[in-house]
Amino acid sequence: MSGENKEKILVIRMLGLGDVTCIGLPAVRYLKRKHPEADIHVLSYAAGKEMMALAEPGIKTFGLDKGEWPEDIIQAMESFLGLAEQIIGEAYTKIINLDTWFMPCFLARFLKDAGEPVQGNYIGMSIADLIDQFQNQTLQPSFVNDPSHYMQSTWFSMMRWHTTWWETDYLPEGGYPEFYLKTCCGWQDLTLDMQIDVTQDRALAKKRKQKKVIALATEARTSERSYPYAEALKNALQLAGFEVWSQFDGTQSLRDTLAMLKSSDLLISVPSAPQWMATAVNCPCMIISGTVDPRTLMPDYATDMSHQPAEVESLVEGVLSIFDGSVDGAKENTY
Repeated sequence: MSGENKEKILVIRMLGLGDVTCIGLPAVRYLKRKHPEADIHVLSYAAGKEMMALAEPGIKTFGLDKGEWPEDIIQAMESFLGLAEQIIGEAYTKIINLDTWFMPCFLARFLKDAGEPVQGNYIGMSIADLIDQFQNQTLQPSFVNDPSHYMQSTWFSMMRWHTTWWETDYLPEGGYPEFYLKTCCGWQDLTLDMQIDVTQDRALAKKRKQKKVIALATEARTSERSYPYAEALKNALQLAGFEVWSQFDGTQSLRDTLAMLKSSDLLISVPSAPQWMATAVNCPCMIISGTVDPRTLMPDYATDMSHQPAEVESLVEGVLSIFDGSVDGAKENTY
């Protein structure tokens, strides 16, 4: 296919970094396989742009930088309408919105109403009605904040996204990303490929010859998911003879972080993006579950669900049992 008939596909996956890695990246690779002659572009945000460009350097990645997505809804609409103008100018033959956040769904609705070939998720209200309700102060906060209120989709199976799917008999081995892409989007023949090729971090690789290296990611987007005893856990792991590092605060490039994960024997993380970054470089992961059901994530290892923070001693015991061979890497392992 060439010239004017060549397919030109836009994939939208803006938030968050973990979802760009575990959903956006496999989706792009799936579309590349299904449409080998197509020109595929990706719309993402901040670190998501960096991750996609690192994983698929041959694909055009664009979007908003950090600070260009205002919290104020009117200012955010202005930013996204600017993106819409840019997107319409590209004359895509297919626009696929994989995002579930309000503003990307707002963007998809605007494009859909403008006659663009949109697939996937969009808000269930016209842009004119949305602005009317906002100006008249009749717009319900839940419509903006709750996906079950605002989100509609061209994919009929997306309604499954709103269910407690992890409590059903069918539990995908790949956890949420596999459920989302195969069940919700209907891409049953997709391969969940989120591998990223990076070189090992030399300094850590050298230390790894002497002792096991553990990466520690204890901060999440919300305080409820963060682990409060991070320093105590780090100290306890070091006393147990492990090399421990924790640099997931955005102060270094994603390439450097992935290189360090590739040189690590285990990641201990709260439910957050580092799990998928570790998966991308084949680093085993142990999730401190908190109130998140580990069946949604299907990590290599996980703590039991609890409203109380996991005890440092039990976490260290769990790590020791992983490395002494008393447990294997089965998905259902809990401590």
